[in-house]
Formats: sequence, C-alpha cells, structure tokens
Amino acid sequence: MKQRNGSAAVEVRSLKKAYRLEGKPLEVLKDVSCTFYENESVSIVGASGVGKTTLLHIIGTLDRPTSGTILHFSQDVFSWPDKRLSCFRNEEIGFVFQFHHLLPEFNCLENVMMPCLLAGEGQRHAIDRARELLDYLGLGGKEELNVKKLSGGEQQRVALARALVRNPRLILADEPTGNLDERSGQKVARLLFKIREEVKATLIIVTHNLNLAGMTDRCIGLKSGRAYELAKERLAEFVMDEAA
Repeated sequence: MKQRNGSAAVEVRSLKKAYRLEGKPLEVLKDVSCTFYENESVSIVGASGVGKTTLLHIIGTLDRPTSGTILHFSQDVFSWPDKRLSCFRNEEIGFVFQFHHLLPEFNCLENVMMPCLLAGEGQRHAIDRARELLDYLGLGGKEELNVKKLSGGEQQRVALARALVRNPRLILADEPTGNLDERSGQKVARLLFKIREEVKATLIIVTHNLNLAGMTDRCIGLKSGRAYELAKERLAEFVMDEAA
C-alpha cells in the first residue's frame, strides 16, 4: 500500500474475517492490510458482498477479526476488556449509517444528546452541544420535533450530529447518502466533509457513489478479500470490473 506522512489513526495488519455458513467457513476478508492517517478522508469501494461493511465494522470495533491486528492510534484495542473497548468506541468513534438508526420515540435534540448522556456527561453540556450541532447542520428550530416528522435528508443530518456530538477522532460512514435523493445526498456529503475538515477527524467512507468516493483524499478498493490503493482516475474502471 502507498505510504504517506503523518501519524496513523488506524492500522490494519493481515486482517482476516470468516463466518460459518451452513457449517462451512466463508472467508470474507482474506489478508487486508491498509493504514488510515490522522486528519484524512478515505473511501472504500468494491462490489456488493466483497466485505466493505465488514471491514468498516471491524475498524469501528463493532465486530472482531478472525485473525490479524487492528491498531487505533497505536493501541491494540481488541486486547482490552469489553467495558474499556465500549468506552473507547463511544468517545473516539462516530458512526453514520445508510439508514439513520435514530430512536423514533425521541425528538431531534434527545437523539443527538444520547451519546453524551450514556457517557455520563452533564445534561446541560449535552443539551448545549446538541443544539450547537443541530443549528450548524441547518436544523435550528427543529430540536423538539420527533424525528419521524423529518425528511430523509433531515434525519440523516440528525444522525450526523449524533455521530459528532462527542468530538470523535474517527468518523465511519457506511453509504451515508445511499438512502437519499441526489439533492439531499449532495447536501449531506458537503456537510460531512466540511465538518471533518473543521474538527480534524479521520473520515472513512464505504460507498458505491463514485462522486462521493472522488471527494476523499484517498481511495481503497476491496477485491477478492484484499485491499488495494486506487488512483482516483481508476475508480470507475475498478468498480466496472468488479460488477462484470
């Protein structure tokens, strides 16, 4: 893989992930090695079912590798007890999914506050921080609305605010615009990159959207269970080859 200057945020070394399917092993990730640096954006592309989301979930500590090593800021986080790993995930990683996964019984403000409250932060701080982000994302005045009353684009912006509320150093986005119309998707994408630049976080995006992938600093392609550094001019060719 191509190297670059700067400190590593996430190092993936000889990663393998296998599942049992009808009693037989199914190896999704075979030997993945790649590095994601601090304060950069990286897209991960590839055909459906190649393991992009699996890799993202392992990077996000939502799943564990079968073998190999994942280092977050030079620390082997999978060697930690579950409680410490959970605290690290809540503090250092923000997740944005294709489907917003908001809590439908709560309003916008309450959804965004939730990670702060779960971490034991004061309610006043949580309210102020949530309001600040919602206002920044163009949702000022809608804090008390139930999230079910929002448009798809607005719901995804609430999800983005929730991902950022604890100022994570790592933002992981799985098809963040995949469930939106073109206009809403472009707006969410612009906001995502704008905020990433301001907070100096590392952004890793799984996407089928070549325009979104082209906005990142680097692109990584997954093929046959392995990772490859891609030049941006090869993005379309790589995706077409995978779809063939």
